[in-house]
Amino acid sequence: MSVRVGAGLSTEHDPLEAGRAAAGAAASVLAGEAADVAIVFASGAHLAAPEAALEAVQSVLSPGALIGCGAGGVLGSGRELESGTALAVWAGSFGGGGRVRTFHASLGEGGLSGGSAGGPAGAARLAGSVSGLPDMEGCSGAIMLCDPYTFPADAVLARLAHEAPELPVLGGLASAQTPEGGAALFFGEEMRERGAVGVALEGVQMRPCVSQGAAPLGREVTITAAEGNMIHELAGRPALETIQTLIAELTPREQALVAGGLLIGIVIDSGKPEYGPGDFLVRGVLGADPESGSVAVGATVAIGQVVQLHARDARSADEDLRHALQLQRAALGDRPPVGALLFSCNGRGMAMFGEPNHDAALVQSELSGAPAAGFFAAGEIGPVGGRSYLHGFTATVAVFPA
Repeated sequence: MSVRVGAGLSTEHDPLEAGRAAAGAAASVLAGEAADVAIVFASGAHLAAPEAALEAVQSVLSPGALIGCGAGGVLGSGRELESGTALAVWAGSFGGGGRVRTFHASLGEGGLSGGSAGGPAGAARLAGSVSGLPDMEGCSGAIMLCDPYTFPADAVLARLAHEAPELPVLGGLASAQTPEGGAALFFGEEMRERGAVGVALEGVQMRPCVSQGAAPLGREVTITAAEGNMIHELAGRPALETIQTLIAELTPREQALVAGGLLIGIVIDSGKPEYGPGDFLVRGVLGADPESGSVAVGATVAIGQVVQLHARDARSADEDLRHALQLQRAALGDRPPVGALLFSCNGRGMAMFGEPNHDAALVQSELSGAPAAGFFAAGEIGPVGGRSYLHGFTATVAVFPA
């Protein structure tokens, strides 16, 4: 099977011209091969009339499947356009050896009812009420783009982990809406006003790369008492007391990082002899009760799990993404990467790195110039420890080998 990937980026304000230009750039790399799938990311003025841009993409590429979403900023060809009007198009041709199925999944008319899933049981009920998800058993991967206001992404990812274990799901939450305030999800040449759109891949190798952009700090400790998302004890002592002790042991620079926002890394696969950055699910510390010493975190936790303090900064984010991409490149061996999809948090970019194009340029350089496109997401989807989660401040990359 011969896999080809093309990508294009346009800053034309006319949606037809933008669609033709970006799709034309992607088509030129496909070198006459039919596009099995096209993924479109639109920002700025294009969100007022995205159907025109989609029509142009369809006319140039005639893809077998098309999905996409609105974005606060788009990425492509080593560039990051964090604001303004732009269109990015990614196209993949799988040489007849792969199958692509599109889907539009949605919750009932009541939506997320304020966004609360009511704990694990409520999350399971939410996920169970989602319709339109295909049977993912036997799939090699999936791309999913979600509206953050009408779709319970976290709950659905937990459902998929149960129904199709080890399935890599990548993607992100749409980070822009239409001028009327509606969801900006693209499905073929049409808009979808709620839910999520995606593609399920069969017979197509898609290698996930997740960089959480956070540095582990201090020593690891074990949860010895917990309930839900509350850690009551760490290493046999009140959780807050243990965390204060761990912070006191850090270097001055590490303490400064923690002061900017304390995170906690939860080991997903505890069977390893030692843990690195890719072994942790990184979540925020939401609060603490000084009287009981309990600490609330942004994930459900359990007794026996190993945790470690984390913090984010530009240096650790750069090193983590660079290392994750190098591991992917090494794992491919003599199969070069032919393309990538990049989903970068809208809190990264210039705000984090103080320079333009960081993630897009790094992906391009570490993957030997393979065509890539993507967008700045309001939440990123990617696997850690064999299960896909919704993240924040990460860069997740779907790498396609030859």
